Amino acid sequence: MSILLTHPTIVPSHRIADWLLDNIITLLDHIGLKHDRVAEEIVYFVVIIAICFLLGWLIKKAILAITYKIVNVRNDDISRNLLKEHTLAKCSHIIPPLIFMALIPVAFNSDSVALDIMFKTAIIYTIIAFGIGLCAVITFIFNRYDERENTRNLPIRGILNIIIGIVWIVITIVSISIIVDRSPGSLLAGLGAFAAALMLIFKGPILGFVAGLQMSQNDMLRVGDWIIVPSTIANGIVIDVSLSVVKIRNWDNTIVMVPPYSLVSAPYQNWRGMTESGMRQICRSYLIDITTIHPIDDEFIDKIVKQFPKLQPFVSSLNNGHKLVGNDTGTRPVNGSLETNLGLFRAYMCQYLSDNPMIAGDGRILVRTLPPETDGIPLQIWCFTATTDFNAYEAVQSALFEHIAATLPSFDLAIYAAGTEDISISSSPATH
Repeated sequence: MSILLTHPTIVPSHRIADWLLDNIITLLDHIGLKHDRVAEEIVYFVVIIAICFLLGWLIKKAILAITYKIVNVRNDDISRNLLKEHTLAKCSHIIPPLIFMALIPVAFNSDSVALDIMFKTAIIYTIIAFGIGLCAVITFIFNRYDERENTRNLPIRGILNIIIGIVWIVITIVSISIIVDRSPGSLLAGLGAFAAALMLIFKGPILGFVAGLQMSQNDMLRVGDWIIVPSTIANGIVIDVSLSVVKIRNWDNTIVMVPPYSLVSAPYQNWRGMTESGMRQICRSYLIDITTIHPIDDEFIDKIVKQFPKLQPFVSSLNNGHKLVGNDTGTRPVNGSLETNLGLFRAYMCQYLSDNPMIAGDGRILVRTLPPETDGIPLQIWCFTATTDFNAYEAVQSALFEHIAATLPSFDLAIYAAGTEDISISSSPATH
């Protein structure tokens, strides 16, 4: 006999149960089933089940109605989130099994096998309903903390998953102990022999939990970060970090799933630093036709300075014996030469970038030539935009290289006949 039934006072009967049983007996007497104990138990069981779920439904509706009134009166975030996450509705699941356990013992003998089975089932149902409500409350508290306190968007959802996992492991152990009629302690002792197998089964969650702790501790990843994982097709924004998976929304709106531990064990690129700096790098090259590069004289310089007055400080500085003109930090020097038309063009582009309001004022500016190639001499532009917005960044970059293409002929320079090529490392992935 179940240990639960040796103490029937745990769930005592009361007047409602006696009243229900008396009316059921009277009803059965009228239809000719007088003193039929099996019929009494079946009908009583069905009635109790109906009452349990009806009362549970009514109480759930009452709770929700009260919550709606609170929301309408107070209009606060807590009440709205309680409704949105269905926290109170999930907590109300525990009401039917409690009512069932209070009423069911009246119709059955204390040594009834059916009562033992139903009582065990009701207790397990109660434990599961309690687990559902407890997890709902824990999730609600976590979401409130994540929304209000986790200002750095650290990946702490794995901790929530661990807590919920522990709750359900405990519920499973307690439920099994009720079924087999043994204490949870002895059951855990027996499970110790299967520890290695359990670790193998839960290898993914364990590795994910450890990886989540490492990422949180070292601030390696946050929700909202743009990351690129070279060994995968992941190239987009992190939208969720859980115990078993990191969800990344690519730029084509596809979702890529990456195990958390793969981000700890292998290198990946995080563009958060670029976003926080407010600047985004441009590092591209034009191929200059080498046959158009030639020495220049004073007449050519005067013609260019007259056409582009912003070159006057640079020309005057070099004529006075100075080598560079730049700001105090030295990150934005106007570098070039008065030897060739390409050197003069480099000086013009440095000055143009320095005067451009869409180029970051505290970012490095560099206009340089790279080693010659068979197709020409690469002229590389290195600077930072004053915005990280994708559309604005591409607009600034496009306008910059359109200006270069339009200005080169004024310096007697030409782009290599094969056209322009992006021959350096791009400032962002090709998909951008």
